[in-house]
Amino acid sequence: MKISILGAGNEVTGSAFLVETGFAKVLVDCGQFQGGNREENRNTIPKAFLPQSLDAVVISHGHLDHIGRLPLLTLKGYKGPIYATPATIDVARLILKDSAKIQEQEAERINRKRVRAGQELISPLFTDKDVDATLRLFQPVDYAVSKQVAPGVQVRLLESGHILGSCIVEMTIKAEGAGEKDRTVVFSGDLGPIGLPILKDPVRLDRADWVFMESTYGDRDHRPLQATVEEFHAIIRQAIQRKGKILVPSFALGRTQQIIYYLAEAFHKKVVDPFPVYVDSPLGIAATEVYGRHPELYDAEMREFVLGNKMQDALKTIHFTQTAAESMALNDTPGPCLIIAGSGMCTAGRILHHLKHNLWRPETTVVFVGYQAPGSLGRRLVDGAEEASIFGEKIAVRSAIKSLGGFSAHAGQTDLINWFSSMAGSSPRTTLIHGEERGRKPLARLIEQKWGIKADLPNTGDVLTWES
Repeated sequence: MKISILGAGNEVTGSAFLVETGFAKVLVDCGQFQGGNREENRNTIPKAFLPQSLDAVVISHGHLDHIGRLPLLTLKGYKGPIYATPATIDVARLILKDSAKIQEQEAERINRKRVRAGQELISPLFTDKDVDATLRLFQPVDYAVSKQVAPGVQVRLLESGHILGSCIVEMTIKAEGAGEKDRTVVFSGDLGPIGLPILKDPVRLDRADWVFMESTYGDRDHRPLQATVEEFHAIIRQAIQRKGKILVPSFALGRTQQIIYYLAEAFHKKVVDPFPVYVDSPLGIAATEVYGRHPELYDAEMREFVLGNKMQDALKTIHFTQTAAESMALNDTPGPCLIIAGSGMCTAGRILHHLKHNLWRPETTVVFVGYQAPGSLGRRLVDGAEEASIFGEKIAVRSAIKSLGGFSAHAGQTDLINWFSSMAGSSPRTTLIHGEERGRKPLARLIEQKWGIKADLPNTGDVLTWES
């Protein structure tokens, strides 16, 4: 058996792992590289990799860095099955179609300039038509059901607690020779922290022969969630007193639904008096509808909250602004109110319009609830910028800027170690992926100190082998 690292080796995007046995070839994830033009130029299918030779693809979850190269796979001739949980298929439809729309719009914008300059036109990475061809290949697999996906390869998809439909991929590979044992290879996917609202906690496995574990936050723990939620409540109460707008730049999938949940909980418990809340994100609205279609995946607290109509009663003041006209009307809507809009790092989307109209107002509060990448407008605001350039106009920063660090949907170091501990007794070969050096080196040291297991730290492009 050999496993090729086609992404997410010493980095946190581009997840893709090719498993090759004597019987079959199975790809686990096929994600995009993200982080600027240099990274995005890597969004290709490796030349030495022949998609037509694949028996199957298995997807851990629907984030773009785990599914964003799937249309390229089909463009290169792959026509086999793509296995995922039913909820992940719903999420993938939203994410891939949104990505295609953005790419087509960006290519059109660039080509207008290229035509005037007499330059060669560019093509989007993939189109909506390419996405449709990819979606036709998806086949649903329910949680905890053993499924043969290729000759000699069985998989089980187990809850990972990261986003709706996300899973750990447990792969059992049939022994090739007499007297040899079947091998169990576990891909963690992205693991959520213990106690994340809405979703169930990650499943813990008893044993494995080889574990591929994410290490995004392998060097540290997040701020306690309850402390973060209490600070969020305090920020809201202060902003309401100033009668200002609260702007929450948020990723459409996962984080938006978290924020809606925390607001509903605060209104229900009367920690915060209900006030107008606007979800100003077509993708966020669509993702929220997908969450609503899968109550079977909720944790016990969320099921009770929803089925008892407590959430519906608590959210009587929430409004979904789908159209551009509805979004523009918020410019004239008085505070106090809270507006959730994308993008989460303020690099594009409707949040830029709200910042342009409100960033210079001292009564406004901007609350960042996710990671802000270096170079993004969000990062500059968090770092204390006194002015921002938005749509070519300089805007003074007079609003309050708040950053909450405890809302991550990734497990921190303690939760990663606890998840691994249940398998540690079987002394699995351990490979740390989906993490930069700052995350995976400390995690590797900790695993070696606790269990004497020396973890592999591969780079993208490396090929790891398992000798019988």
